[in-house]
Amino acid sequence: MNLYPAIDLKGGQCVRLLRGAMDQATVYADDPAGQAARFQAAGCQWLHVVDLDGAIQGQPVNAPAVEAILAAVRVPVQLGGGIRDQGAVERWLGAGIARVILGTLALRSPETVVALARAYPGRIAVGIDARNGKVAVEGWVEESETTALDLAQRLEDAGVAALIYTDIDRDGALTGVNVEATRALAEAISIPVIASGGVASLDDIRRLKAEAPMLDGVISGRALYDGRLNLGDALAVLAC
Repeated sequence: MNLYPAIDLKGGQCVRLLRGAMDQATVYADDPAGQAARFQAAGCQWLHVVDLDGAIQGQPVNAPAVEAILAAVRVPVQLGGGIRDQGAVERWLGAGIARVILGTLALRSPETVVALARAYPGRIAVGIDARNGKVAVEGWVEESETTALDLAQRLEDAGVAALIYTDIDRDGALTGVNVEATRALAEAISIPVIASGGVASLDDIRRLKAEAPMLDGVISGRALYDGRLNLGDALAVLAC
């Protein structure tokens, strides 16, 4: 199981939101590339980067910060936020992003995601962000009537590399991962699932490892920045 340190970009800075609210942002670093380098030095094997402004505006906004991150690290980077068409996907893959995360596009045009996943094997992931079990899109501003499981099952045979499942109500809140819902999703589909939202301590990492060992990985942000979770300790638990 991998641990994906999160770098969320807003106004060129590294921030964390509380439950996805853009007006509830805490700035942790004004040098995202430096933060990425520190995560790499601590031993992470992947980085999870989100263009928060891009998610709201529907197009990449923090491209300079993302490009600086790519220049600063050797580990693979997965990127989401505002990637809504094939051109944007191709530009980021060409720039060195290892895996592009599609969210709104997966709900609005699943056939496009299927085509992209088949065109770029192993390089297309889907972000399923849920509030009360229903998928939220457009930077979590708009809530749909589609359940997380329904969307995941539509993509079952698409060749998607991974599903990133976020419980929005827990994201940035340090209230613990929704292990039950994440495990249920992972057990219902064959696509690798990455847990996101709510990691507060090493105990959450231990619980995921024990109760949902089928997961591909877990994303952590605020707990790493606040010092509640030591990256080296978490990696050691997941490596056992």
